[in-house]
Amino acid sequence: MIELLPTKTIQHFVPSEQTQRSLRDAFGRFATGVTVVTVGTDEGPIAITANSFASVSMEPPLVLWSPQKSSKRSQYFVTAEHFAIHVLAADQDDLCWRVAKDMHALSGLDLVENSEGVPLIDGCLARFECRQHAVHDGGDHDIIVGRVLRAAFVEEGDGLGFFKGKMNRIVTQ
Repeated sequence: MIELLPTKTIQHFVPSEQTQRSLRDAFGRFATGVTVVTVGTDEGPIAITANSFASVSMEPPLVLWSPQKSSKRSQYFVTAEHFAIHVLAADQDDLCWRVAKDMHALSGLDLVENSEGVPLIDGCLARFECRQHAVHDGGDHDIIVGRVLRAAFVEEGDGLGFFKGKMNRIVTQ
C-alpha cells in the first residue's frame, strides 16, 4: 500500500452536487496538455478548446476527446464525420483562450483545409486528422473516438499544459 506523506493536508469527500468544486479541484491535480479541435461547417470553421484528449489504440489508430454536452459547440463535433485535434505549443496560449471564448475564433484566418474540409492550424506540436469512429455517452460529456487518418508532429518545442486551473509551459529537458 502506498501512503501519502502525513505533512500534506488531504481533503476527503464523496462526489455530490454539494462537492462539485472539490471534485473539479481533484481532477485539476492531473496535468494535461491542451488541444484545439476543429471542424469545417457551412458557417465556417468551428473550434473548441479541450484538455480531455487521449490516445486509445495503435491498431487501429484511435484517439478520444470529450466535449461537454451543454456546450453550444458540442453538436458540431458529435455529428461531424471528420475533425482535427491540434496539440498546442507553449506559445499558443492566446489561441487557446480565444477559441475557449469564441467558437468562431478561427473565422477570417488564412487556414488550410484538408481534403475532408477540416481547417488545420499551423504551429502546433502535433495534429491528428480524424474520421469519427464512435461516440459514447460520458455523463455530462460525450466521448468522441476518432480514427487517425493522418498525423504530424514537430521534433522540438515546449507544450502548453493545464494544471490546477492554470496554463503552464511543459518544458522538455
